[in-house]
Amino acid sequence: MKTIILGMVAFLFSINIQAQNKNVKSEVKTTVTTVKNSDGQKKSIKTQEVKEIQKIELKDAESNALNKERKETPVEVTAITTITANGVTNIVDIDRSAYYDLNGEKYQVKLAESGYTIYQPNQEKAAVLRKTSNNNYIYSSKNKTSYGYFDANGNLVLESYDDKTDKITVETFVIIKK
Repeated sequence: MKTIILGMVAFLFSINIQAQNKNVKSEVKTTVTTVKNSDGQKKSIKTQEVKEIQKIELKDAESNALNKERKETPVEVTAITTITANGVTNIVDIDRSAYYDLNGEKYQVKLAESGYTIYQPNQEKAAVLRKTSNNNYIYSSKNKTSYGYFDANGNLVLESYDDKTDKITVETFVIIKK
């Protein structure tokens, strides 16, 4: 009986002692913003978690050499941003907040509680972007509703249907890179 118990304990400890086959680096950055105005105090918490995962592989895994060199492998980077404002938590895979150019005018896209808000150059609210279930956006302004998405270059592309001409028009907000 004693041998069985000791054997089970040794087995359980040996399960934990296995070689690690990937390097994992995780970094969490939390930003708390408090805004005081006539309505009171509003607190917004932005948490950004960046994970870098790299698999460990050996150059000559089959050789009988004692010390083996590591092979360089690609690093997979994932970033998840959560924003909590007014008790509502919003999870964002990629933060698209930036300045964009459309027809020579500079627009600002800012992360909001339930999507993004687009501001005109005079800081007046121009439109809102709301995420749909298929990772696209609905663009809504005072006189226009469009379908939008971010292309591979990070530009915001809006597609609108014009019922008078029965055509789809495409507008591209080009991201301004610093």
